[in-house]
Parts: sequence; C-alpha cells; structure tokens
Amino acid sequence: MTAYLDEGIQVEEAGLQVGPAPELALVDELQHRLDQDPALKAAFETLTPGRQREYNQHISAAKQSKTREARVEKYTQDPRGQGSARPIAHSCPTPGNCARTTH
Repeated sequence: MTAYLDEGIQVEEAGLQVGPAPELALVDELQHRLDQDPALKAAFETLTPGRQREYNQHISAAKQSKTREARVEKYTQDPRGQGSARPIAHSCPTPGNCARTTH
C-alpha cells in the first residue's frame, strides 16, 4: 500500500496528467437502435459513462447478432413486466426530466 501511495506522490510531483477516457465504441446493434430513436439516445446519453459501458459490454458479450439484438430490445422496452431488466430509458436519476418516460 505504501508503494502505491509513493508512486502516486511521484506522479503528482512530476506533473503527469491522465488523458481523457477513450470514446465508447458502441456495438452496432445498440448504435443502430439509438440512431433510430432520438428519445432513447437522449436517455442513453444521460447515463453515466460507467452505466453506458455496462450496457454496451453486456450487449456486445453475445456472440450472435440475433442475441445482441434481443438484448438491445430487452433494455429498450417499456419496463412494465420486465422482471429484473433495467431499461435504458428508465435509468435516468430524475425520470421526470428524462427524454423518454412512460405513463
């Protein structure tokens, strides 16, 4: 632990900067769906970068395009009756302010 702290101090004293995080490359199926639905895209963009990565990684982990498409559908549908799925459009911290809400 001490070595880790010492390394951090050395980096700080050297004035090194951490570059920006790389831009997230979305899996084609998710990108296509976001391009088709501006409200969904707006909701997706309100998510934290970590949550966006989480959805993208889960969807892209499927080997077949058909499975990736099914996962995109699962996470972009109305949440009623969705079990444990956490739809993208309803992951906004303040649902009344999100671009896509259900009534």
